[in-house]
Amino acid sequence: MRGIGGRHWTFALGVAMLALFLLVLVLTPWIAPHDPAIQDLGNRLAGPSAEHWLGTDHMGRDVLSRLMWGGRFSVTIAGITLAICAVSGVILGALAARRGGWVDELVMRAVDVLVCFPDVVVALFLIALFGTGYGTLIAALTIAGWTPFARLMRGLALEINAKDYVEAAEVLGSPKWFILFRHVIPNALPPVAAMSFLRFGHKLITVGALSYLGLGVQPPDSDWGAMLLDAQPYMERAPWVGILPGAAIFLAALSVTLIGQGLDKKKKSRRRRSVASGAPGAPTPVHGSALDEGEAL
Repeated sequence: MRGIGGRHWTFALGVAMLALFLLVLVLTPWIAPHDPAIQDLGNRLAGPSAEHWLGTDHMGRDVLSRLMWGGRFSVTIAGITLAICAVSGVILGALAARRGGWVDELVMRAVDVLVCFPDVVVALFLIALFGTGYGTLIAALTIAGWTPFARLMRGLALEINAKDYVEAAEVLGSPKWFILFRHVIPNALPPVAAMSFLRFGHKLITVGALSYLGLGVQPPDSDWGAMLLDAQPYMERAPWVGILPGAAIFLAALSVTLIGQGLDKKKKSRRRRSVASGAPGAPTPVHGSALDEGEAL
């Protein structure tokens, strides 16, 4: 079953969901019905109404407005950390494959060590050293977050380094940095893009988890994880104050995951058709896929 542009239907559904989320978050300063920090203690835990479409929380604040403003924080932090992880991981993985030797050994052993430490554990360690803050949160999400990209890029680069056009560039005397940034990295971008969407969902959930533990945004600001923490004591009386931010995290993570899966399925389908047709230059089948290897981390 195909979606837009001949891609898998999961890609089309994910794009539609993500576009809706981003549109709402971009327009939040203009369309949010209330100030998310304004309290109305006489209207605490009120149900949905014409004035408060999704009700109010335990301090009388508008839940819809806090969802919209909190989403801006969660998505922004996840996006910044993902960009840092992707760029650093791609460069390190490409260098490891291109240089080999002690460089490859150093990068891959660092990957092996860092994957043993979940983001939450790293965050707790950094909080103990430097205290809470946006910088600490971003650092915690990036210290180990580059490792899946490095492992993926290394596997792709090893395949690309064996291609004829790379060998031709070497024979012509092209500098190693030119080969790396002109041939190796650009030809590995499609799988990296698929991995990026898949990892964005993971980052978004981790941001929510850290905020739920009190390591993220600090009051009076809000994000989806902090809203879950605030809602926990009132779930029986006003379940919507906890269900709605949890649903927002789930749907946002689902949208980018569907996009990543759609891109990956498109890539694998194209590879199978190329191999089956025996087209010149068709990629040689390998055991598993580099994307699967990266996702395992």
